[in-house]
Amino acid sequence: MSSSDRVLVVACGALAKELRHLIAALDRDGGGSAIDLECLPAKLHNRPELIPEAVRERVRAAHGRYRSILVGYADCGTGGLLDKVCQEEGVERLPGPHCYELYAGAEVFERLHDQELGTLYLTDYLVRHFERLILEGLGISDHPELQEVYFNNYTRLVFLSQEPDPELDRLAQKAADRLGLGFEKVATGYGGLVDALVEIRERAA
Repeated sequence: MSSSDRVLVVACGALAKELRHLIAALDRDGGGSAIDLECLPAKLHNRPELIPEAVRERVRAAHGRYRSILVGYADCGTGGLLDKVCQEEGVERLPGPHCYELYAGAEVFERLHDQELGTLYLTDYLVRHFERLILEGLGISDHPELQEVYFNNYTRLVFLSQEPDPELDRLAQKAADRLGLGFEKVATGYGGLVDALVEIRERAA
């Protein structure tokens, strides 16, 4: 199958493991997923203003080589700028404001949000890379006083768990303790990510 018969997903690196797993599952179940995956650095989570143009660059590089292209980001803090890029480049993105709602589902996420506004959400990926992306990425490791600046208004950490893993549970609790936050785990599985990939697969059929 040539790349012109395939679909490209340009995604956030924080979704890479889950997307690869789901694409492989579709491949096994359907005899050829027709989906390629390219991921941008997950550290863009800390600089959402850079996401739109990074996506534009990758999409433009792939135009003409794929049947269709999907952006594997929600809005992710871009304030609508990613939607503007998607419209200008003729591509679609994942639904919703961020991956937390995509995993948890709108109803569950709204309930969590209403329960406690001061909530920090972590996914499997963010738990695995908490030290690098949060403590080092925000400068807290070198300047501990920044922890209060960033998290003074937070009271709870919610771990949105994609796969059961006692080690991730331990690391998530450790992250909550490190920041002095209460801890709650919500097992979400892959949530809306599954439906999004099935839709992509149907386009490529």
